[in-house]
Amino acid sequence: MDTSQIDSFLLLSALILISGVLAAKFSNRIGLPSLVLFILVGMIIGSDGFGVIYFNDPSQAQMVGIFALVIILFEGGLQTKFSTVRSVALPSLSLATLGVLLTSGIVGAAAFLIFDITWMQALLLGAIVGSTDAAAVFAALKERNIKAKMGATLEAESGTNDPMAVFLTISFIEIILIPETSIFSLFPSFIWQMGMGLIIGVLIGKFSSIAINRIKLDSSGLYPIFSVAFALLAYGAASMIGASGFLAVYVAALVIGNSELTYRYSIFQFNEGFAWMAQIFMFILLGLLVFPAELFTWNVMFGGFLLSAVLILVARPIAVLLSTLGMGYKWNEKLFISWAGLRGAVPIILATFPIVAGVEDGEFFFNVVFFIVLTSALVQGTTISKLAKTLNLMGPKKDTPHHSIELISMGKANAEMVQFQVDSDAAIAGQKLKDVAFPQKASISAIVRNENLITPYGETEIKSGDFLYILVSSKYEKELKKALEAKR
Repeated sequence: MDTSQIDSFLLLSALILISGVLAAKFSNRIGLPSLVLFILVGMIIGSDGFGVIYFNDPSQAQMVGIFALVIILFEGGLQTKFSTVRSVALPSLSLATLGVLLTSGIVGAAAFLIFDITWMQALLLGAIVGSTDAAAVFAALKERNIKAKMGATLEAESGTNDPMAVFLTISFIEIILIPETSIFSLFPSFIWQMGMGLIIGVLIGKFSSIAINRIKLDSSGLYPIFSVAFALLAYGAASMIGASGFLAVYVAALVIGNSELTYRYSIFQFNEGFAWMAQIFMFILLGLLVFPAELFTWNVMFGGFLLSAVLILVARPIAVLLSTLGMGYKWNEKLFISWAGLRGAVPIILATFPIVAGVEDGEFFFNVVFFIVLTSALVQGTTISKLAKTLNLMGPKKDTPHHSIELISMGKANAEMVQFQVDSDAAIAGQKLKDVAFPQKASISAIVRNENLITPYGETEIKSGDFLYILVSSKYEKELKKALEAKR
């Protein structure tokens, strides 16, 4: 690659990122999922658009997509609280296994009736679109005030259902290419993938938390990079022994995100930005991979529309209904979970597997899956908030401070800057600072109230919604959090 090619590549990367950021900005205003706009950007600058970039390499798209999904899953797991996930662990696991299996089977049966393909090809197509997508679900729910139980169920499901989808996809590809293969002989592999993926995720998560806190790095900017390295380690270690790398990454992120971390906010903010960049590049690349002239044909559009209808209106609702039987979900909650099970990058990436493996009609399957993902994002993604309001499933407004306070040397000083938002039922709400029994060596450095910075003193009253920034010795951090989280 000569200098001019490098210059062109850098310029193009800049334009892609700028386009992606602007697309994300306008997606919120027009109520359209950002992934749709990212994909459209890729299609517009691709070969059938303005012809800026020619890209037709499914194996490279697969590699980039897997890397991006690792980053997105890691960021999503970091932001998820154990207390919320614990309450929905069983239904999420049921949706991630039985739900994917039921969805794949129903969609596969419909594909057999709609298209002129074999049963195994139809079931392969069903398996590819059987799982919800972490990137799409995390992005769709991040800025919406959905009730915590609903958000946790959908996020935990999308973070853990990849092993089943990958297992079914690879299994059906093997059966198509090697007809004497029995799918029942492949189930021990699935148990291994799930079990070892979980174990490796927990082990690496615990090791990562200890390493981040114990190893004193010279620059605070190295800690976020350190955390990403462990995300890649979790995926790589799991994949090397045939376990689920995606599950290992998500579980490791859960463990890390719920541990006490040095430079916690730097790590979280870096990974949030990195995840956005991964989403932008991944969806634009997937947009480049599809050729609109092949996508928007009568056979693909008509069949894809019918299959989308079966997936959204039949397969997913049945899967949710049966997967959550007796688990305490109300009818309105089941309806919302059914509707908010978005498809996104995972099905598109899985759709490259048949092409790379040389399965007959692989490119046709890819175009059908791509059309289904677009339909899911446009129909379901744009109506999630409206449906949540209609079903009375909106939660409290998500309030995130636009201020960041972090002590540069606190990792070396054995101190932490703790951020805490005061809920209306918190024991400290309504109290004056001088009356609050904080532990030793803990002092409130600042209070952010309604986007205003307040200098705290003894007579300052703590109000619901306040963000408290408290400097505390690492030795007393757990004691401080126990006092802050006490309820009336």
